[in-house]
Amino acid sequence: MERIEVWQGDITKLAVDAIVNAANSSLLGGGGVDGAIHRAAGKELVFECRMLGGCQTGEAKLTKGYKLPARYVIHTVGPRYGMRNDAELLASCYRSSLAVARKHELQTVAFPAISTGIFRYPMRTAARIAVRTVSAELAAHELPAKVILCTLDDEATQIMRAELAAPS
Repeated sequence: MERIEVWQGDITKLAVDAIVNAANSSLLGGGGVDGAIHRAAGKELVFECRMLGGCQTGEAKLTKGYKLPARYVIHTVGPRYGMRNDAELLASCYRSSLAVARKHELQTVAFPAISTGIFRYPMRTAARIAVRTVSAELAAHELPAKVILCTLDDEATQIMRAELAAPS
């Protein structure tokens, strides 16, 4: 699908309408992409996140991007691999984040590989869920116009690109 692209690099450097943060339920920062986003955005992000009262697994909430090149951050809490309904909850992260983007009429959204870090979701399985869910959402809606699936290394990039090229 031409509205989805795979990009390897630091998600905090992307000048898009919104980047998605693979957050923990407190939304107050953590390790991995969550910590990187909080550091790059500056302390104002944690202040706004405190006002949101946390977030449940599979849901998404919006904040400003502050010092990031992205205008907004969509925070979503991915499931730990092996927890009950983990595949449905992971798909819900993508659906919920895209619903937030549509509500705010955002054109471009960049996602990290949600739950593939400390939550241990296997990259191949997570990539399949991400591509299928995002593809279905984009087929059903005009916005966002472009979704970028961000990866950090060559192996994850190859897996994500293969999944994107695979017949659905």
